[in-house]
Amino acid sequence: MGETIDWGQVARFLDDLYTASDGLERMFPGRKFTLDGHLVGSIGEVLAAYMFDLELNPASTLGHDATARDSRNVEIKLTQGSSVAIRHEPEHLIVLHRPKNAQVRVVYNGPGSVVWSAAGTMQKNGQRSISIARLSGLDKEVFERDRLPQQRMPPV
Repeated sequence: MGETIDWGQVARFLDDLYTASDGLERMFPGRKFTLDGHLVGSIGEVLAAYMFDLELNPASTLGHDATARDSRNVEIKLTQGSSVAIRHEPEHLIVLHRPKNAQVRVVYNGPGSVVWSAAGTMQKNGQRSISIARLSGLDKEVFERDRLPQQRMPPV
C-alpha cells in the first residue's frame, strides 16, 4: 500500500475534517464534534498499514485489524485525544497519535499484553482505557526485538 496513494491529498482531507469539526463546535457551543469511531479507526489502519507494511484484515474483523509480515496479529489505534480504549488483549498493538494539524507519531509499538495489564478497569461498554502518556512510557520499555519494524515515516 502507498505507492499509488497521494498522501498529500490524504493530509488535506484530514485537515478538512478537523476544520469542519472545529467549525461545528464554534457554531454549537457546548457540543463536541469529535472525530472518532470508524472514521478515525479506518484512518489509523491505513496509516499503520503503510508505515509498518501490514496486511489489513477485512473491515470490522473481530479481534485484530491487520497481520504483520511475521504473522503477528496487530491491533491498531489512532487518536487525536489523550487516551485510547481497548476491548481485548491484542497480540501486538500499534497506537498512533495525530493532534489537530500535526504529524502522526507512533506512541506505542509492542506486545499487547503489556498495555492490557496496564489499562484501567473494564468499563460498562466493555472497554479499558489507557492514556497516551502512559502508553508513551510503556513504549520506552519495549525491547527492539518486540517491535514491528517501521518501514516508512508517517505520510501525514
